[in-house]
This record gives sequence, C-alpha cells and structure tokens, in this order.
Amino acid sequence: MNSRQRVLCALDHRQPDRVPVDLSGHRSSGIAAIAYKRLRAHLGLPEKPLKVYDPVQQLAVVDEDVLGAFAVDTVELGRAFDNEPGLWVDWELPDGSPCLMPRWASPVRQDDGDWALLSKSGRVLGRMPNGAIYFEQTFYPWADSGNEFTLGEAMDECLWTAIGSPPGPLAAGEDGRALLRKRAKALRQSTDRAIIGLFGGSLVELGHFLFRHDNFFMMLAAEPERAHRFLDEAVELYLAALERYLADVGEDIDIIAFGDDMGTQAGPQFSPQMYREFFKPRHRKMWRRAKKLADVRVMLHCCGGVRPLLDDVIAAGLDAINPVQISCEGMDPAALKRDFGSRLTFWGGGCDTRSLLNTATPKQVREHVIAQLQKLSPGGGFVFQQVHNILADVPPENVVAMFAAVREFGDC
Repeated sequence: MNSRQRVLCALDHRQPDRVPVDLSGHRSSGIAAIAYKRLRAHLGLPEKPLKVYDPVQQLAVVDEDVLGAFAVDTVELGRAFDNEPGLWVDWELPDGSPCLMPRWASPVRQDDGDWALLSKSGRVLGRMPNGAIYFEQTFYPWADSGNEFTLGEAMDECLWTAIGSPPGPLAAGEDGRALLRKRAKALRQSTDRAIIGLFGGSLVELGHFLFRHDNFFMMLAAEPERAHRFLDEAVELYLAALERYLADVGEDIDIIAFGDDMGTQAGPQFSPQMYREFFKPRHRKMWRRAKKLADVRVMLHCCGGVRPLLDDVIAAGLDAINPVQISCEGMDPAALKRDFGSRLTFWGGGCDTRSLLNTATPKQVREHVIAQLQKLSPGGGFVFQQVHNILADVPPENVVAMFAAVREFGDC
C-alpha cells in the first residue's frame, strides 16, 4: 500500500499492511520547534531553516527528511505553502534559536519583555512571558456582555481564530482562493500521503474563545435561548465557509479536520444530555454537509475524557477522533477499542505525552507504545499518533524510540 491507501484502509476499519503513522498532519499531532531542532541534531540531519508553522503553540514545520525517516503517512494541506515567496520572516525561539515565522503572525516585544501576538487592529490577543514557550490567550471579546462586536469582528479579535497557520490570509479573497486551489492540486500531484485539510468549525471551543470558559458554561446552563442563537449564527458562518473551502480543495484532500475540545481529565465538560441539546445537531449538520460536498472523511480533534459522548458523535457522522487522551477518565484504550472500534477510528492514543514521553526512558517508551498498538491496531480503525503534540521538554531519544516501536510492531 502507499500512504494514502494505508490511511484510508484504516479509516474503513480494514487491516492495512502496517499501522499508518501521523506526525504533523494537523495542529495537534506536531512537535514543538525547540524539540524539533534537538531531534534533527540527534538524527544527524543537516541544519535547515527552522520554520514555526503554528505561532500560538510554537510548532515546527517537519521537513521531508524527518517525515521519511519515521515513515509518516500524512501531510497537512498547509504544507503546500511552505515555499511561498514572502511567507516567512525572521524571529527567535524562546531558547534563542533563530527561526522563521509566518509574516502575519510575527510576535511583537512588549515594554515588560513579554512577546505578544496582535490583531489587525493592534490589540494584544495573547502573550508569551519571558521563560514561557508558547502563547496564552489574554483577550476574550465577549467576556464583557456589554461589548458591541459582531461574530465576525469578535473572531478577528481572538487569538485562536485570528492568528492562522499557513496558508492563513494567503487564502483570503478571490486571488487567495485561486492560489489555494493551485497549491492544493500541486500537493496532491507531488505526494501519495493522505492529505488533511484543516477546517476547525468549533462550537464548544468558539464559546470558550469568545466568552471565556466560565461565561460560556453559565450561558449554556442559565441562558439556553441565547446560547442557541449564538451557536446557530456560528454554524451558518461555518457552513458558508465549508462550501467555499471544499469547492476549492475538496478533490485534493482525503480528511477534513474539525476541532472541538469537549473533555477534561475527569470526563466531559458537560453532560451527554447537554451535548445532545446544544452541539450534536449542529455537528451533524456540518459533518454531513462536508461529506456531501466532497469525498472526505471527518476527523474531530477533541481532547479529554469524552467516552460518554462517543455514541453521539458517531451518530452525528464522525469517522475519526483525535488525540485519544488515554490518561483521562474512561479512556482505557482496550475498552474503547472493544466498544467503539468497529464504528470509530482512533487517531491517536499511541503514546502518553502527559507523563510518559517526556520523562520515561527510551526502553519504557518502546514498551508502552507496543502495548498501545496491541490494543488499538487490530482490525484497522487506528492511525498512530502520540497523544497531542510533542512538547519542548521531550528528549529526542524518546521520539526516536516511539517511532522505532511502531516500525518494530509492523515488522513482527
């Protein structure tokens, strides 16, 4: 099988020739730029310009030589823009390493020494204090219910919706859409990897981003009519964007990635009943519309202990869930595979990043990964990925051990 066939086979719940592997195929399967620099040095690879693909999370563009070394089967559509003229500007990582940053997301040093990401209007949306290694949201447009932002204006003043990874603003307007179509087709012709198109389309998270978590939860509980109005407006905006996006790239991507964190370490953020009232009908509308518009599989990035919601997201049309946070309540991989494995692809869960990948020995990493593969890979319905991004404190030896274990398992 080639990489695309391998991933699609797994998504069809058939056993591929080996476990498909994702690294940096989307914004929650990547590697921090600081860790990536160390990884390249550890692998003995030549120095290359270090590109920060996701400014907020400080994730690196993973180069082709590393993707090849780890037999990665996925690629994100934004990679089609890596060499776009004028895309990158010089910056410096928190550890002092020189790097390149998308020009529209170049951080600005503040008087107190913090780095800040700004909106087009000049508002500080997020800060990275001295000693920190990623940005945190600092402004919530609708935290004050007396503000006058429209939904579109609010999203332009929010860290997670205003600061895009490539292609970002390059895809805006008719000229940008033409460029997006051109680059998508060129990427399709240049790779047999499964191509992931990032869409987002968050509802729960959008409420968090705009109102702040506490205000949004209170609105769901105490002002349901207001919550429904907000969510209906968001869905209409997303459906219009979905029509444009898949008209442009639907023929050239294999998976469309939505995102909506709904879990905590101890379980869902809300009851299944509340999910069914506020979010399930709207997820169903977007996910099913995506499948009508293009021959794509729907993946949802959804952190936390979300087992009580899985029957409902499957019924809403979900094909794959990521990152399968195995350290959370109810997320035992063997039980997940037993109860949902014939209906849902687990895209992740391959290695615990919360307390193992950054602290264990390479031998412990290998043993852990083999155990996860034994539970999750039989019968397909599984794509290997560590649980969320590889963070800056992960030793390169452990990254190598993780992917070596996947290859070893495939050779058994």
